[in-house]
Amino acid sequence: MLQVVTGFAVIWVLVLVGYLVARFGLLGDAGQATLTRLAFYVLAPALMVSTLARSSPGRIFTAALATFVLSTLAVSALHVLFARLRHNRDVADLTVGALAAGYVNAGNLGIPIAAYILGDVGFIAPVLMFQVLLASPTALAVLDVATGEGRPSWRRLAALPLRNPLLIGSAAGIAVMLSGVDPPRPVLEPFALLGGAAVPMTLLALGMSLRGSRPLRSGPDAAERGAAVLLKSVVQPLLAYLIGRFLFGLDGPMLLAAVVTSALPTAQNVYVFASHYGRNAPFARDVIVLSTAVSAVTLVVVAALLG
Repeated sequence: MLQVVTGFAVIWVLVLVGYLVARFGLLGDAGQATLTRLAFYVLAPALMVSTLARSSPGRIFTAALATFVLSTLAVSALHVLFARLRHNRDVADLTVGALAAGYVNAGNLGIPIAAYILGDVGFIAPVLMFQVLLASPTALAVLDVATGEGRPSWRRLAALPLRNPLLIGSAAGIAVMLSGVDPPRPVLEPFALLGGAAVPMTLLALGMSLRGSRPLRSGPDAAERGAAVLLKSVVQPLLAYLIGRFLFGLDGPMLLAAVVTSALPTAQNVYVFASHYGRNAPFARDVIVLSTAVSAVTLVVVAALLG
């Protein structure tokens, strides 16, 4: 229990520091965007390379991933059903809602959570791969058609993973792992040194992004917003526990990894997708902020009970 409390204390102290940095304008208007881009394009990919290169296939392709995928599909379907019955939303809005309920923040928050709570960022790699290789292209294809953008180009969809540096870093680390080659220390050390800055940098950027948000505003989408947060932060980790424990027979670190990754909050990419297509962007932003707050409590409870 002490390890769990210590891990989350470190995380949220850094988030608070990031908020204060933004509150007092220490890095200017572009500070949060700069830190986010640095972490996303350089530091986090380096961390994935240095970690996965010395991992093993058994740590990547596991029943924990299957548990995460099934819980994701379940909560996404539940939100689609709720939004359709309550407001008869169209396909584009339903897609954004489904992403808000099930698409987790595997990069900005998943990496530090895996590092401090699970003790191995390798647990987040398969989640990232599923979302970038399958979930994102599928959702973007649906949004392309539903918003009148026309039939999506298969070339564009196939290129999506190639534009994600986290996936590229993961793929490079896995390739080294599968090759059976043990790289000498001078080769991996630069990646490890850069990767060491990934966790604090992403947490500072996350804290900076929270300044000025008003996620509890009233409006016609308040019920759907609440449903998305509940599904993402409470129902999905509960389903992951039930699926992992009773369907796949998981226990120990694997069960903890499945539940923790499922309890991660909504990813910022959902807001990017919604903004690009002009559909439900404020809804996506508010779910991200609220689920980030609620998931903090959920993750503490999960880690305390299963850790």
